[in-house]
Amino acid sequence: MNKSDSERIARVLEKMGYKKVKKEETSDIIVVNMCSVRQSAVDRVYGLTQKLKKLKAHNPRLKTILTGCILKEDRKRFAEKFDLILNIKDLKNWPRFIKKGTAGKSLLSQSHYNSSEYLKIRPKYQNRFSVFIPISTGCNNACTYCAVPFTRGPLICREAEDILKEAREAVKKGAKEIWLLGQNVNDYCSKSKTKGQGSKIIDFARLLEMIDKIKGNFWIRFTSPNPADFSDKLIETMARCKKITPYLNLPVQSGDDKILKKMNRRYTVKEYKKLVKKIRSAFRRYRKGLEKEIALSTDIIVGFPGETKKQFQNTAELLKEIGFDMAYIARYSPRPGTQAKKMKDNVSDKEKRRREKELGKILRKTILARNKKFIGKSIEVLAEKSKNDYVLGKSRHFKTVRFKGDKALIGNFVKIKITKAQPFGLEGKISS
Repeated sequence: MNKSDSERIARVLEKMGYKKVKKEETSDIIVVNMCSVRQSAVDRVYGLTQKLKKLKAHNPRLKTILTGCILKEDRKRFAEKFDLILNIKDLKNWPRFIKKGTAGKSLLSQSHYNSSEYLKIRPKYQNRFSVFIPISTGCNNACTYCAVPFTRGPLICREAEDILKEAREAVKKGAKEIWLLGQNVNDYCSKSKTKGQGSKIIDFARLLEMIDKIKGNFWIRFTSPNPADFSDKLIETMARCKKITPYLNLPVQSGDDKILKKMNRRYTVKEYKKLVKKIRSAFRRYRKGLEKEIALSTDIIVGFPGETKKQFQNTAELLKEIGFDMAYIARYSPRPGTQAKKMKDNVSDKEKRRREKELGKILRKTILARNKKFIGKSIEVLAEKSKNDYVLGKSRHFKTVRFKGDKALIGNFVKIKITKAQPFGLEGKISS
């Protein structure tokens, strides 16, 4: 979502007459788009302020701006480090504040902005072949560890017509992959007005169907859903719509029911397993060949307050049982304002690192076993970047694929025969 927001920021700055430079030393303006999901991300911004201070010493004209997901406590601390702290929700008014050189007190309040208004600004995509399209912003869930409700506010959904228009234009300009974004995408809901028929409710499953019907050869991906809101209708839609790739990030966060309850995740381990079974069954029913097996990734937090060694082992066992294709593992860090911040953070950093490492070992084994199934198969790969006569891309299963090829292939679908499987990637050669 921060990358997507940055593309809209880039468009606004471009309209003001700014152009992107390769070196920070030659900048007249630097915008830092911050994330507060983990303390490590906040710490990186603090570390960056020293560099910005040195740059300003050599270039007094340099203007530094902080935006993004900023907690109230951090906003106060950063006030002296940046020239401006601007609210992403008020992006359309940035030119006025940048020219004035002051944000004004009103911008420090986030309560009176229409969160979806800034999403109507046309983005300046990083590339034309893989585009991010936000469908909502904010979240109505209250996961006890999460700062999102405090930085992005409650869930606000974009109108379906705006999303479809952006998707159609992106495909027309050559997009091969569309990522639908939201803090909780499957909570999406909007009204569509049809002449003579009144309003019609459009949920996430219906939105996917509508985008799938857009003419063109492109893939559809989305992130991030909450397992508690994953309906049977959505499962069927995913499996039936062929432009939706056989890949899903389904955050579990913990494999222990007591920890899930403390996290306020609204599902049990048994319910999560049942959901995974339903999803895999639907893909086996509707898809053919390699696509009968959907690739699943997940998010896991280790060392949540009060997590015992036994509770952690339940997570490790779940990781083995499900057989994920990837897991994004994070060590718990308390976020100001959250309910978990009030809980005793009694798992040492050393133990958190040990648990993270243990899950990493399990993950490498499960990924390698699943990746080996692709050896000898020809698959479609979207070429993304090149380095030293090799091209790197992603498959429909969101596997990283490396192959020898020309950089002219970037942004195109390429047929690759897989010759080698590793824990975190595949290798192959262009298939005739």
